[in-house]
Amino acid sequence: VPLTLLILAVLFAVQRFGTGGVGLVFGPVTAIWFLAIGLSGLKHIIADPEILWAISPHYIVAFFINSPDVSFVTVGAVFLAVTGAEALYADLGHFGRKPIVLAWLAIVFPCLLLNYAGQGAYVLAKGGTVGHPFFEMNEGWALVPMVVLATAATVIASQAVISGAYSLTRQAVQLNMLPRLEILHTSEKQSGQVYMPRVNMLLALVVMLLVVGFGESSKLASAYGISVTGNMLVTTTLLFIVMTRIWRWNIWPAVALTVVFALIDIGFFASNIVKVFEGGWASLAVAFAIILGMWTWVRGSRYLFDKTRRNEIPLDFLAANLLKKKPQLVSGTAVFLTSDPLSAPTALMHSL
Repeated sequence: VPLTLLILAVLFAVQRFGTGGVGLVFGPVTAIWFLAIGLSGLKHIIADPEILWAISPHYIVAFFINSPDVSFVTVGAVFLAVTGAEALYADLGHFGRKPIVLAWLAIVFPCLLLNYAGQGAYVLAKGGTVGHPFFEMNEGWALVPMVVLATAATVIASQAVISGAYSLTRQAVQLNMLPRLEILHTSEKQSGQVYMPRVNMLLALVVMLLVVGFGESSKLASAYGISVTGNMLVTTTLLFIVMTRIWRWNIWPAVALTVVFALIDIGFFASNIVKVFEGGWASLAVAFAIILGMWTWVRGSRYLFDKTRRNEIPLDFLAANLLKKKPQLVSGTAVFLTSDPLSAPTALMHSL
């Protein structure tokens, strides 16, 4: 735990240099990591190429049919293999679509597929008696470098979530769902690359508290699974809204596509929600706190807007009165900010 806290402190401290600056270091390490795990799996695939048949989805269908109880619990654990993909969408503002798609299709997905298939081949070769196949299949001199790379990759993976937190918070501020926060642009070319000091500090504090509270990464798995599956379920709901209101799709094709995604998401969410008392409560508590804060801000802002609106007068009416009775003028230019373009701000009225 102390070492983890130290790594987290350094990670959050370097965020002020921006995604571009951090990426200069993290990018090459990430590329080496994926190539390394791909090659480590390829060696065992060559020894047992039949493992590639596992890609066929009919095996998982048969597993669900023959062992529904076991498969339901297993899905909750297997789902952790795809967690992290949701951060790709949160980071679109930082990197753009093309770099993410290219990196995923050219490096990430092929290397992950090779590694998982290689682990399967290794487990079969050992008769199923394997504790940690990922590390055990890297025997000899390759073990220590792989441990170092795995540690570095774990730290770097956190960067994607941190960058996504900045992007989502910025969007929430722009939608007036959160109070205005300091936003620092860290790139001259990418407007989406931002750094938010207060969000960084709050995120660091919450993460460190979770590390101290849970103590082990295995105990955090349940919390992570619920948060990711919940995120995917919400994304599916938002997709339906986008298809019907923005893309103007016909209701039935939108419903049909949404149902396909929703059935998958609900299945994953249900298999993880049973782990609420094993650590999943942490995700629900954090989500509730964020929702409560956003709801309070939106409701309070609306109440304040309605109250100040009653004390304001329309700009047209003010302009007409100023033409009839000109106010006393002073040198210089004054700017009065307002979120309502149709009414004169209260500060302006006090200055006349």
